[in-house]
Amino acid sequence: AYADDIAQAARQLSVDPALVRALIHAESGFNPRARSQKGATGLMQLMPGTARMLGVADPLVPSDNIRGGTQYLAEQLARFKGDTSLAAAAYNAGPGAVQKYAGIPPYAETQGYVQRIKILHQRYKDSARG
Repeated sequence: AYADDIAQAARQLSVDPALVRALIHAESGFNPRARSQKGATGLMQLMPGTARMLGVADPLVPSDNIRGGTQYLAEQLARFKGDTSLAAAAYNAGPGAVQKYAGIPPYAETQGYVQRIKILHQRYKDSARG
């Protein structure tokens, strides 16, 4: 699902599409109407302020949500020099938390999230190879 939108955003922002799929899987289970208790919405679970900052008018529009979430992920990858674990931690807990702890924050949720992203990323990479 959403293969074209993922491929386009990943290509435009130079992000591994398997990593984008892993985040969507972990964040929303590919549910475009997902909404968290904290107010994050859509496939990549964008917070309202983050969505506005990224120019996403409606985070419930899958193509816009994917573009915005991939842009935010690309920013975290750039900030943390391509380290996917730190970028995933920043996506989950915020870049300030990663900087504060100089690594993956000691939050159980974030540590579990990073491990889940690693596993899902590998699965999606493997499935892309056939």
